Amino acid sequence: MSLVIWADGRLVGQEEAALSAVDHGVTVGDGVFETCTVFDGQVFALTRHLQRLARSATGLGLAAPDEQKVRDGVAAVLDEAVRARGPFDGRLRITVTAGVGPLGSGRVPGAQTVVVAVQESAMAPTSRSVRSPWPRNERSAVAGLKTTSYAENVVALADAVAKGGDEAILANTVGDLCEGTGSNVFVERGGELVTPTLASGCLAGITRALLLEWGAEAGLPVREATDGELPFSVLDEVTRGEAQLVLTSSGRNVQPVTWLDGADVAVGDVSAAARELFEKLCRERLDP
Repeated sequence: MSLVIWADGRLVGQEEAALSAVDHGVTVGDGVFETCTVFDGQVFALTRHLQRLARSATGLGLAAPDEQKVRDGVAAVLDEAVRARGPFDGRLRITVTAGVGPLGSGRVPGAQTVVVAVQESAMAPTSRSVRSPWPRNERSAVAGLKTTSYAENVVALADAVAKGGDEAILANTVGDLCEGTGSNVFVERGGELVTPTLASGCLAGITRALLLEWGAEAGLPVREATDGELPFSVLDEVTRGEAQLVLTSSGRNVQPVTWLDGADVAVGDVSAAARELFEKLCRERLDP
């Protein structure tokens, strides 16, 4: 299925010009976005994604997007995609930019552009990950915000792909485990799944939060780390077979890592149980 795109109130073709050449999202990456999972033609956890979209916009100094306008765009692309393809699994992206602006960093107050796009896709069951040589800056002005300024992630992911992986794992500037370029990370140690706190600079992932909530509900030992509990060097334990690694995101759900920096690594028992739990509940609870 080709991309179905809605831009500021109308469906547009994949090759059709839909944004101004001086949209601030294009010229300086001034915008925010959400990527959502689609199950059987319906968006998973849309309310949580829209809440985070508003938080990211506010954190970037933009007005919170018009939620009804965004929901209208979501409905339009899903209706068109289902009409053409029938119920499908895929990914939906919502992008909100600061709209038409000057060539520099200044903004035009009140301007805003909204784009929604959807495409059929499938999730891989496991990941091949690589440690990134570049850190995440937990003190950045945009730390924890899901912005369209994604160049650091693009470079880090390209490096990982060149080394045989599909995700790059980043430390922060003080040497703690932080996140992937598009995922949160959990480490299985001592019979527990432990994830870095948001203070590490990682994104407040929707899948991360749901795994913490659903894991606690189901009695799985899943929790946030304490200060200093997950240094980046914990990945050495993973390659030695003393710990296991899991990625979470809307494009991965709960995805065990089976290869890290060239070494095959095992899937932990808690990791496997967490994946099974999430795969079950995400289709039962569409908007948790």
